[in-house]
Amino acid sequence: MVVDARPSHDRRSAVSLFARLRTAEGQTDPFPLYTELRSMGPVVPAPWGGLLVSSFDICDQVLRDRTWLEPDKHWRDKQGPRTRWNAPSSQEMSNTLPALNPPDHTLVRRMAGTFGGAALKRVRRTIIRATDQLLTSLADQLHHGEADFVAAVSDELPVAAIGDWLALPTADRSRLVKLTHDQVFTQELLPTASQLALSDAATAELRTYFMDLVRERRRRPAEDVVSLWIRAWDTIEPDRDKADQAVYYLALFVLLAALETTSTLLSTMVLRLLEQPLMWDLLAANPTFVPAFVEETLRFDPPTHVISRVAAGDRTVGGIEIPQDAMVHLMVGAAHRDPARHTNPDRFDPQRAKSDHLAFSNGIHYCLGAPLARLEAQTLLHHLVRRLPRLTLARRPSWAPRVAFRRLMNLDVAHA
Repeated sequence: MVVDARPSHDRRSAVSLFARLRTAEGQTDPFPLYTELRSMGPVVPAPWGGLLVSSFDICDQVLRDRTWLEPDKHWRDKQGPRTRWNAPSSQEMSNTLPALNPPDHTLVRRMAGTFGGAALKRVRRTIIRATDQLLTSLADQLHHGEADFVAAVSDELPVAAIGDWLALPTADRSRLVKLTHDQVFTQELLPTASQLALSDAATAELRTYFMDLVRERRRRPAEDVVSLWIRAWDTIEPDRDKADQAVYYLALFVLLAALETTSTLLSTMVLRLLEQPLMWDLLAANPTFVPAFVEETLRFDPPTHVISRVAAGDRTVGGIEIPQDAMVHLMVGAAHRDPARHTNPDRFDPQRAKSDHLAFSNGIHYCLGAPLARLEAQTLLHHLVRRLPRLTLARRPSWAPRVAFRRLMNLDVAHA
């Protein structure tokens, strides 16, 4: 039984806050609402059960603590047949790396490998080439008026990078981007029935696509990473069907992780640049600020605003008792603006001493693709300020109807 250490009006306030957070205005600018959430306390009961955490330090502690678990397949099965956790797309995601706990997580992460020096060196060439081509195309569009930076660049660069690594046919990539945008709803904080239906359909199509891909690579192996995964799994799994399924889950996870959040990072990074034109001059004059600009973007408005964990046993979080299997929602978007962690947290400042953030999570679930995302963002920023001396924002962008996973639907730009 949860012991609520805070007044009951906090729960009512949280209900009102989340109702506003789910509006178009709240999704465009959730940060005033996060300030309200922090004013209720660092840990607040969630309207639907569990806890909301807005303290940076507590979020960081939970992510580092191995006694806080992912909501894995076993946990999801216990939630009941009519819950969002048992939607087909949610059940499918429970088999992917982000939803696994040790020892399964340890094994699959080891089999996945990392974006180390050799892998990044190869992908870097693809990223540089793709960035150059995409900015050339963007410049051509701008000669005729406006262009949507999301469609022209932000969606295209990540799929070019990961598509090359997975050796995906170029003709398939635009469809995979669309499916990824639909699939992510099952990972949302409070998905609607219609959003889950979109995610279920997208997940089913992605399963068919990647299972066919894995079987084809088994028939015709090459030196791509999917073929390497097949050979690696074959050394520990004698059942070839089970090995192929394990490789499919790796490929699905890599695609989803590489596309959605990286696209959002690229879009929000450029939005910050357009909102503060003096930053363009700063980067053009001193490109060494590029990495700091990317890190401050990740702090200021991260692609993922909510990370959820489940208690492995009865715990106390910020003075509130929570039982085993209860869930905490780490409100990372709010925690990044925690004044106890950052001075003037609502100010975008790439020159601040340290842009601490949890955009890539922390602990054993620290994002496998963080080096790749940083490489794409830094490469794009270097090329953008050099190739296109100044862009302007044609109109305010619109945001996808989400709370946990941010996404700019459009970013319309024009020449200054």
